[in-house]
Amino acid sequence: MANEKTTEKFNLLNIFKTKFINILVSLAKVTTLFYSTIYSAFVPPYDFKNIVNQMIEVGVKSLPMTSLTSFFTGMVLALQFGTSTMYVLNEPLYVGTVVTIALIKELGPVLTAVVITGRIGAAITAELGTMKVTEQIDALYTLGTNPIKYLAVPRFLACITMLPILTIFANVTGIIGGFLIGNLRIGIPSTIYWSESFDYIFIDDYFHGFIKSIFFAVLIAIISCYKGFECSGGAEGVGKSTTSCVVTTLVLILVTDYFVSQFLVALRIG
Repeated sequence: MANEKTTEKFNLLNIFKTKFINILVSLAKVTTLFYSTIYSAFVPPYDFKNIVNQMIEVGVKSLPMTSLTSFFTGMVLALQFGTSTMYVLNEPLYVGTVVTIALIKELGPVLTAVVITGRIGAAITAELGTMKVTEQIDALYTLGTNPIKYLAVPRFLACITMLPILTIFANVTGIIGGFLIGNLRIGIPSTIYWSESFDYIFIDDYFHGFIKSIFFAVLIAIISCYKGFECSGGAEGVGKSTTSCVVTTLVLILVTDYFVSQFLVALRIG
């Protein structure tokens, strides 16, 4: 009996040790991919056509989805906060301020990153994973082409360029959605809503969300490319890598959101 318990504890320890080592190896590979991508982005030649195509895929084609998501988020914020203040204070107060601050500092960049993760992150992993299992990436090495330069760099540059722009559009459409509900549903005059939206907002608040979107873009691009390059196991492996990419990226977005917020708040206070 004692021997069985000892064996079980030993097996659990080995499992934990293996998992921990795998995490460290993955972190090392992700870090290496990140630095290789940054280095390759500044080394000619530059594939502008591929970069522009990826920008269109990431930015232009994602604009309707991100704008629609933010539009209804702004509507919900205005409806919930406006009706709550009406119930408590008999007057909707600072609805524009709440909607604007919530969107530009938190919900705008986070929701945009979530949508891009589901749409672009999964697509990048599936595409690169398919190339990996069908040995197309190995063929690039054989032909003397650097897969990171050819595949990862355009997607990385497209993400860090277009995600902040999509966040700006998401903020604007969300604020407009809040205005429509505030004006048509709750009865807030347009002059009051817009004055509340901008009188209490500072330039630091806009940069708060903008900086977050850059961090999120880096996460989406690097993790998606890493999961694609490390894919194995045929079609089943592609599916698992895609699922792992989306789940890992979403979790890291939320974790990064807190630490970046904490850093920016501390920097502003200091």
